[in-house]
Amino acid sequence: MFGMKKLGVNAYASVGLETGIVDASPLKLVVMLYDGAISACIHAQQAMAQHDIAKKGQYLTQAVTIVDSGLRACLDKRTGGDIAQNLDQLYQYMTRSLMEASVRQDVKKVQEIQQLLMELKSAWETLEKSAAARPAQADMSLGQMVAQKTNELQHMGQHRMAAAGA
Repeated sequence: MFGMKKLGVNAYASVGLETGIVDASPLKLVVMLYDGAISACIHAQQAMAQHDIAKKGQYLTQAVTIVDSGLRACLDKRTGGDIAQNLDQLYQYMTRSLMEASVRQDVKKVQEIQQLLMELKSAWETLEKSAAARPAQADMSLGQMVAQKTNELQHMGQHRMAAAGA
């Protein structure tokens, strides 16, 4: 009896999600991808705290897939210019970091990527809200934020390489 009710609830939720995806703007779809990656990072951290290796792997794989096959794959590098190139670098960094975090059981690295995803999601939400009113200004603020994060990550990488070589 309860199984049928649960199936109905799951089917309803699935239809709601599918309807949300069909009706969503491209900007909203990007925000939804960020939501999924953030959620996967949160669940991975919980699995790590519970020493559930299988679930940790499942959730980190989900996060990597969303970042790499969702967010990164939809970049238009020809049209997107520097913003798309910088986002591509950020997504590569996230993918590498999540894979390393999985191997090393590094909760802090997963938290770092989750925070980065949340900051980018916030920028995309701002872009989505202001796109109709002021598209050029919204695009510029996203570009500035992405460039800043890319520079921060490049500096971190240079410091790590210098420390490893010393």
